[in-house]
Amino acid sequence: MLEKLLELQKKSYVPLTGFRTAAIVVTKDGKAFPGVNVENPSFRDGLCAEQNAIAAACSEGYSKGDFKVLYVMTDGDTVSTPCFLCRQVINELFDKESIVICYNRKGENEMYTVEQLCPAPFDERDLG
Repeated sequence: MLEKLLELQKKSYVPLTGFRTAAIVVTKDGKAFPGVNVENPSFRDGLCAEQNAIAAACSEGYSKGDFKVLYVMTDGDTVSTPCFLCRQVINELFDKESIVICYNRKGENEMYTVEQLCPAPFDERDLG
């Protein structure tokens, strides 16, 4: 997976920060969907690699509970975890025990469950 993430990172559109991120989501039936980050001058409207990968799977019919693992790689020296907007999307669609593996550009990684990344999520219970 490391080699695929490194190659995918090259497709990121990062004219403002140069901070490339790649993600690959794998569904429970073994299909993989890639995503890269896409920047624009309105940073708030940029697209994260994790969200792009998850959206690609959803556009093919996958939904809540269909996701097994999410791989994320940044080109930084430290291992970075998904931003909180991405965590919200991950929390919505992944099971609590699903795995998120985060890599830095050197291939070092850290592994988390969704529950570890999102210990106190905002979810449907908060809407009532």
